[in-house]
Amino acid sequence: MFTYGPFSENTYVLEDSDSKECIIIDPGMYGSTEQNDFLTRLKELNLIPKLLLNTHCHIDHVLGNKFVKDIFNLDPHGHELAAKTLTMAEMSAQIYGLSYDHSPELITDLKHGEFVKLQGHKLKILFIPGHAPGHVGFYNEKEGYLIGGDVLFRESVGRVDLPGSNAADLAKSIKEQIYVLPEETLIYPGHGPETTVGHEKKNNPLVKVNEKVEPFLG
Repeated sequence: MFTYGPFSENTYVLEDSDSKECIIIDPGMYGSTEQNDFLTRLKELNLIPKLLLNTHCHIDHVLGNKFVKDIFNLDPHGHELAAKTLTMAEMSAQIYGLSYDHSPELITDLKHGEFVKLQGHKLKILFIPGHAPGHVGFYNEKEGYLIGGDVLFRESVGRVDLPGSNAADLAKSIKEQIYVLPEETLIYPGHGPETTVGHEKKNNPLVKVNEKVEPFLG
C-alpha cells in the first residue's frame, strides 16, 4: 500500500510473488515526487504492472491513471456506471485547486460476481454502490481480504453528500456485500488504516448489523 495525494488516498499494488506481475488499484500519486517514489518502489520490488483497476472514479482515486498509462501502457478498468463520474474529474480538480492529467477512458468491463485474475490469484468483483456510482470492491477469498475503496472505513463509512451518492445504497452495500464476509476478512480501505469485517460489525456506529436497510434506490 502507498498513501498519496492531498487526500491521503491509499494506492494498492497486488503482486504475484512468482512472476512478479502486479495489479495497480486506484493510483492516487500526485506530482512528480510521488510519481518517482512509486516507480522507485516498483523497481526495488522488481514488479511488472499488468492491470490497472479503479474501485470508483472520484478525483483522488484517478489522479495517477494517466501516469500509469504513460509509463506502463495500461488503461483503467472499472464498472460501467463509474464512467460518468470519471468525466467529472476535471471539474472536481478545479473545485479543489488541483492540477489534473486527464485519465484515459475507462474500460467498463468490471461486473458484479465476475473475477479479475492474475496468475493464480482471483479477485471477486463486488458491486458496492452508495459512495459513488459504479463503486466496486475486490475480494480475495483465498487470502482473506477486500480492497474496498471508500465504502467502509475503520469505524466509519464513505461520504454520501457527493453527486451520485446515496446513504441507503451505501448501508445496503455494507450489510449485504461486506458484513456477510467472514469476520476475519481484512478490509483495506481507500483512506486510513485497515480493519476487519468482525470489528466493523461490532463497532461501526454508522451501519449497525441489526438495523433494517431499504432496497437500492434508482
